[in-house]
Amino acid sequence: MMKKRNFLLLTAALIFLSAGLYGGGQKESEPVHIKMATTTSTENSGLLAELLPAFLEEKNIQIDVIAVGTGKAITHGENGDVDLILVHAPAKEDAFVADGFGVNRRDVMHNDFVIIGPADDPAGIAGMTDAAAALSKISAASAPFLSRGDESGTHVKEKDLWKDAGISPAGIWYKETGQGMGTVLTMVGEIQGYTLTDRGTWLAMKDNLDLKILVEGDGRLFNPYGIIAVNPELHSHVNYDGAMAFIDYITSVEGQDIIRNFKKGGEQLFFPDAVQ
Repeated sequence: MMKKRNFLLLTAALIFLSAGLYGGGQKESEPVHIKMATTTSTENSGLLAELLPAFLEEKNIQIDVIAVGTGKAITHGENGDVDLILVHAPAKEDAFVADGFGVNRRDVMHNDFVIIGPADDPAGIAGMTDAAAALSKISAASAPFLSRGDESGTHVKEKDLWKDAGISPAGIWYKETGQGMGTVLTMVGEIQGYTLTDRGTWLAMKDNLDLKILVEGDGRLFNPYGIIAVNPELHSHVNYDGAMAFIDYITSVEGQDIIRNFKKGGEQLFFPDAVQ
């Protein structure tokens, strides 16, 4: 009788374990976590909120995002603090790979930068298609301009344009904020000034801002995004397989379709580059 009772108890315990009702559930269902450093523009635009849940559902891999400027994202990659980076500064990306910090860089998507400002446009730049010339007029008018000032991809592009204009911006009209794109747009709206922004973040936030696009269409405003796995030979602790799973996903037909179909107010924020 005792042997039979013990057998029944053992059987019941096994049933509870297999049903996930004993000891906290099935561990197999818990997602693997990987870390990705990326730009504030991909987060502020809302794109990651579309991409990451779909990836989690398909691969059972949870991506923990660190949203910073491109410069800081690359530093995280160099230090091995993350498993992969998604950024938008091609020269810095190429250097990251050439210096051995990253592997398997892939083109993901693009949009463009625009210069925004108040409707009354005191600098008189509305309709210009030469971004450097527009910055020259903002400087000449000492009109308030807020810079990311954080070595982000947007800040790098802005500095290139000032260089093309032959100007080193300084004075009370020019302020480096050290903030992400969404925060800068909010600040610019409050002071009715000017800034350079990626179109994706602008489209995501424009309904809450008393600002408008004043300058667009300059070829120098092209804004491509690339994704790179951190080199596992340099940082053996990184989850290279998990990083490559997301790189493969975001550049797949499914991932690229999510990017293509991501819109705000009927306008497309990003254009896929890996799969046309």
